[in-house]
Formats: sequence, C-alpha cells, structure tokens
Amino acid sequence: MQDLNVLLVQSMLQWENGPANRDRFTGLLKGHEGTTDLVVLPEMFTTGFSMNSVELAEAMDGPTVAWMRDQARKLDAALYGSVIISEGGRHFNRGLFVEPGGRVTTYDKRHLFRYADETSHFSPGRERVVVEWRGWRLLLQICFDLRFPVFARNRGDYDAILYIASWPEPRSYAWKQLLIARAIENQCYVVGVNRVGMDGKGIHYAGGSALIDPKGAASAIDPDGSVLTGRLDRASLEDFRKKFPVAMEADAFTLDR
Repeated sequence: MQDLNVLLVQSMLQWENGPANRDRFTGLLKGHEGTTDLVVLPEMFTTGFSMNSVELAEAMDGPTVAWMRDQARKLDAALYGSVIISEGGRHFNRGLFVEPGGRVTTYDKRHLFRYADETSHFSPGRERVVVEWRGWRLLLQICFDLRFPVFARNRGDYDAILYIASWPEPRSYAWKQLLIARAIENQCYVVGVNRVGMDGKGIHYAGGSALIDPKGAASAIDPDGSVLTGRLDRASLEDFRKKFPVAMEADAFTLDR
C-alpha cells in the first residue's frame, strides 16, 4: 500500500467570519494541486472557537461543505476540518472528512470543552469514527478528545489519528506531550493541527502542529509559514508493529456510551 502525503495547515483565523476564512485557506492551498493526499485544517476553521452556535451554524448543504468539496476536487486530496453544523434542531462541532469525489464522512466531537461552556451550546457526538482513505484507516478526533485515551484506544482498526484543535497557548505543553503519548501507546501516526493567533475572546493560540510517528518522534513540527508537509510511511509502520507487537497484550474492553 502507498504512503500518504499530508498537508498540516496551521493558520490564524478571522473571528466569526466564514467567507474571509474560506478565502484565506483557498490562498494557502493554492499551488498544492496533485501534490498531497490529505489536507488537515484546524478546529472550527471558518469561525474560530466560538460559542455562537445558533448564529454561526451552517447546514450540511451550506457554503463550507461546498467549499471543501471544491477544494478536494481541485487538489485531488481529502480535507478534514471542523465546522459549526446545525442538524435536527441541534448544533454540533462537526468534523468533516471530504473526499475528491464529494463523499463526506462526519464525526461529531464527543468530549465537549465544559471549561469554555461548549457543553451549553453544542450537543456531543456518540460515535467513534474511522474513515478509510487511499489504503489508510484514519481515526477522526477533535481537540479536547486528546485528553481521553480510552476513546482513542487502537483496537487494531486504524493506522493514524487526526486531531484538529483550538488549543490555547497556556496549555501548549500538554498538547505536545499528549500527541506523543497517543502515538506511542497506539503504535500509530498522529497528525495534530492547531491554529495560531488571537481569537475574539482574547485567547492566544501558539500552534504546535505536528506529525508524530509510531515511536513518538516528531517527523515534522511547526512550519516557518502556515503549511507543513509530512508523510505517513506504510512500510515503516507495518515493520514496527510486526517487530514490536505490543497490541497482542492489550486488554479487551468495550465503551459504555
């Protein structure tokens, strides 16, 4: 199976301004057509980490899903990022994995960030979602999920975890260490994409986006600009799992929803 080329797009965001943010990411992705397999964007990449869920929510047939489909087609790559979505009278911090052919796989953030009152404005997801893309099985996660290793436990069903985040600078040490921990304990690649800059609430974000290999080493970290490139190496992953089969001693369990 092939390796997977990844673009980690770490960027500032215009507060609660979907059109401006879509335009910004269009510019950042220009020139990468046909050079990558997967583009990973930050959490709530069209608005910033806003709790104005009612005012800012889009539908699944709204402008951001349409934009992601268009970009996926132009780049011949899948895109993953989260957006405020309204569905069935509820609001979700929804991860959208969009493929060039238009297929959209969704993951609704399970662990809402109570400290920022996210629990009052969004409904939590319940499903653990793994999507297959170009021979790779990818576990979709969002920000605060990173602190809950049981939910991300590898049951032999994925090869990499994608974490998209709005992770504030004061807790950046935890962000960096937990990305490494998830990679080591699950013998998988971890892709973590965080935003940078100041949001509309005066909270600062310091990035720290990284691609971590299954041994816990950062094969790419903090670009000079906004776009960081990395590669998931299939042969290296399979060789490491074969030579050091940690999962054979893992405890069996199921999640109680």
